[in-house]
Amino acid sequence: MTDAPVASTGGGSTTAPGAPVLDVDPGIKTASSPKIAPWEERFTSYDVEAFEVPRGREEQWRFTPLRRLNGLHDGAAADGEVAVTVRSGFGDSASDDLGGVRVEHVGRDDARIGEGGIPADRVAAQAWSAFPTATVVTVDQPRSDDEPLTVQVEGPGVGRTAYAHLQLRLEHQAEAVVVLDHRGSGTVAANLELVVGDGAKLLVVEVHDWADDAVFVGAQHLSVGRDATIRHTSVTLGGDLVRLSPTVNYRAPGGDAELDGLYFADGGQHLEQRLLVDHTATNCRSRVMYKGALQGAEGDKAAHTVWVGDVLIRKEAEGTDSYELNRNLLLTDNARADSVPNLEIETGEIAGAGHASATGRFDDEQLFYLMARGIPEAQARRLVVRGFFGEVIAKVRVPALRDRLEAAIEAELEAVGV
Repeated sequence: MTDAPVASTGGGSTTAPGAPVLDVDPGIKTASSPKIAPWEERFTSYDVEAFEVPRGREEQWRFTPLRRLNGLHDGAAADGEVAVTVRSGFGDSASDDLGGVRVEHVGRDDARIGEGGIPADRVAAQAWSAFPTATVVTVDQPRSDDEPLTVQVEGPGVGRTAYAHLQLRLEHQAEAVVVLDHRGSGTVAANLELVVGDGAKLLVVEVHDWADDAVFVGAQHLSVGRDATIRHTSVTLGGDLVRLSPTVNYRAPGGDAELDGLYFADGGQHLEQRLLVDHTATNCRSRVMYKGALQGAEGDKAAHTVWVGDVLIRKEAEGTDSYELNRNLLLTDNARADSVPNLEIETGEIAGAGHASATGRFDDEQLFYLMARGIPEAQARRLVVRGFFGEVIAKVRVPALRDRLEAAIEAELEAVGV
């Protein structure tokens, strides 16, 4: 097989893996810089052996409880597979008539695999090296919002480990609403590529509603073309440990990316989100808004969430407009939220940039306002939580999925009597 350029990161390119490839994002400072930001140590490679086995002291792994990864970080063998099903519509109205959408199962030698981005950690590289077949879903024309695509990913089962690769690609000026629905049991490492062509518009909701035993470590590679738009909403509710690492790469000027997130952690759960928005092209826009709630029962293991938001505006990315926001609501004492926003700007010729982060408990004034109007305290607390998440849920364009998420949040609140 002849190696052909199939992926780019930060303006550089690498080749499909006929031989091991190790690359460093171009345009970054050298290791001798007085201050080293997370992305400045960011290696990318298809080869798992190019990455050292994490020990927990590395910046990108320091929050992750490695013992709970079931060996994903040091080479667990696959003894199961994920099941991927693609249907048109959502819920009871879904059908197998995809209306021209192509679904293919291909090997890693397919030239399209890798267009979204290159693995940037050992688990993602392990998933790349070990997946049996990749699923490629291609949309080449506009689809109505009333006809969402549902891609269901089912875990390999209790006690089993699997690796997966999914690519969703929108061709030139195509449009689609997509629900990625993750569920089931087992341990899974996966790469997801969202390749949005020039002038295309993708609205995708990625739901992680795993069983209580599940461990999922996923790298999401968002590749945005010229004047393309992507709206990515991440919802994490279930699983023992879920770690997601979305990276936005702009391939050309005019790209527009919005990343929204909702996560709700119970006692013992570890939910981690690590984002990188890498502005490498002119006149691009990014907005990030993640909101999380945590609750841990007394005497149980603590609920733990991690949100790390990195935004890098490179010197060639003039005209960039960027903002990121993270909010966390602690519902009980036995909960911990880590929130780390990072913003690096290498050019003064931008439209705007900023970030904000806050973690706290219920707003006593809001509760007092509601209770003063005759609303019982328990109901008032639920209203506050609904309002907290409402801004994210409102962006979900699939009514049946909105109803499901609202019901799931209600069930979470019922669990500890909030």
